[in-house]
Amino acid sequence: MKPALQLKLSQQLRLTPQLQQSIRLLQLSTLELNQEIERIVQENPLLEVYEEWDVSTAENAIESTEASNAEDFNQVSAEDTVSLNDDAAEDNFDSNPEWPQENASASSGFEDGDRDSSQLLAEPSSLREHLYFQTALSHISESRKNLVRLLIDSLDEDGYLLQDLSELQEMLPEELGIAQNDLEEALDCLQHFDPAGVGARNLKECLVLQLKALPGEVCYREQAIRVVREYLEILASHDFMQIKKLLGCEDQSLRAIQKLITNLNPKPGAQFNLHSERYIVPDITVAKKDGTWVASLNQAAIPRLNINHLYANILKQEHHSERGLINQLNEAKWLIKNIQQRSSTIHKVASVIVERQQQFFEHGDVAMRPLVLREIAEVLNLHESTVSRVTTQKFMYTPRGIFELKYFFGSHVATDSGGACSATAIRALIKQLVQEENPRKPLSDNKISNILEQQGIVVARRTIAKYRESLQIPAANLRKSI
Repeated sequence: MKPALQLKLSQQLRLTPQLQQSIRLLQLSTLELNQEIERIVQENPLLEVYEEWDVSTAENAIESTEASNAEDFNQVSAEDTVSLNDDAAEDNFDSNPEWPQENASASSGFEDGDRDSSQLLAEPSSLREHLYFQTALSHISESRKNLVRLLIDSLDEDGYLLQDLSELQEMLPEELGIAQNDLEEALDCLQHFDPAGVGARNLKECLVLQLKALPGEVCYREQAIRVVREYLEILASHDFMQIKKLLGCEDQSLRAIQKLITNLNPKPGAQFNLHSERYIVPDITVAKKDGTWVASLNQAAIPRLNINHLYANILKQEHHSERGLINQLNEAKWLIKNIQQRSSTIHKVASVIVERQQQFFEHGDVAMRPLVLREIAEVLNLHESTVSRVTTQKFMYTPRGIFELKYFFGSHVATDSGGACSATAIRALIKQLVQEENPRKPLSDNKISNILEQQGIVVARRTIAKYRESLQIPAANLRKSI
């Protein structure tokens, strides 16, 4: 081949850094946005965060800076300022207390005066600490207490002892002379602790321990213990006829036995599990004005940023020619405008959603209408991917609760009248029918499908089963009661 020169015209789509940043900010949640802004503010000295207590002072300083810098570089207009939610800093205490064997009062691990008694009482203890405290107060020998503590350390988060006692015995040094009987006695001591059922090796033992721990004379206690030990699987399958034959009892007695068992806690240690709470700051609030539901931005969730007037004055006074600071100034202005655009886009999308779902805010899930991303995109002249980014991890506060924007979108099912019914509305109807059904004759999926068909909503039995499972509603045979 001979080398040759050629001219070719082509079109390429390239995203500018500003547009890339705008897209990235649009898909972030409020929490992620605040984290991103905190990172950028640390890297860019020309950006500053308004403190809530100093908003008016900062605004006045910025206005005077903008007026003085109008001739030397691009002004930072009032539109470049957006509000920022100043997250209050929380004190984090790094506490990892080691509970002493005898002195339970020193378990907090803090010296006197570090925290008052109200703070100590407000702190929930873990299952291990709770059982350690009872061990320290038990009137048993020190060697028995050590074995109980060993068993406590072997419990899982639900309070079960899943490790076999023989395996625990093999782990102990032989010179201690610990026999399996010693471990069984220590386990018996542990199983008398609070909460009832702790230290059980399986579900049946856990339920039996709780039945035995019930205070006073409880009717049908012995029958309930027998059912748990021998017929728990049959009870779980709701085969009440077989249980009545095996026990030789009537419906009233079996109903009392079932109630006694179902009121027990299958996970006695779960109440001590400490889970970090997830706090949601809604981006949109919905309120009724003049008979119409209207969406508005939650100002507390919008970042409050501005150009740092001190550095801006330095650029003016010294006529600094370094391109690095000029670039940082431009980046700061881009960030402020992109945050404004993000808030504006979220508000526009939320307003159209509220306009389309007026009946939902009036009557609830049963009035939810079908809605797809394309419908919102066509109204606002946006791309569907943009609407998808806006509705992901963005939340709306309504009188009916807090919902993610994606909650208002759903597929549709055809009706006899030629219209469409939202899948969310169908789930709400299924839930309502199940709540109103006769517990002795629960509705099957086929029966629910027929009822909806009589209302003009054509839904297949398989679809009913799928929606029912998504609502975590058991099948008809498992919902049956005496």
